[in-house]
Amino acid sequence: MNRLDIINAVAKILSSRADATRAVRAVFDAMTQSLNKGEKVVISNFGTFRIKLRRPRQGRNPKTGGSVAVPERRGVRFKASRNLLAS
Repeated sequence: MNRLDIINAVAKILSSRADATRAVRAVFDAMTQSLNKGEKVVISNFGTFRIKLRRPRQGRNPKTGGSVAVPERRGVRFKASRNLLAS
């Protein structure tokens, strides 16, 4: 399922594709803003989204075999709730 599928599902309930698009965008924008602030996004009976920092490390260039410094990176982690896993 992608963003367009979610918009179509919400549009069936709201009877307006434009309203559904605005609603889905608003939810994703709010989630993005919270994650960028370093806050968790908790959706009851669904799961939790959080930012995970990856430490800097030494990598290897596959072409030359030389050592390369890989900088710290941020990624999003999702942990499903027990109710979601049980369904």
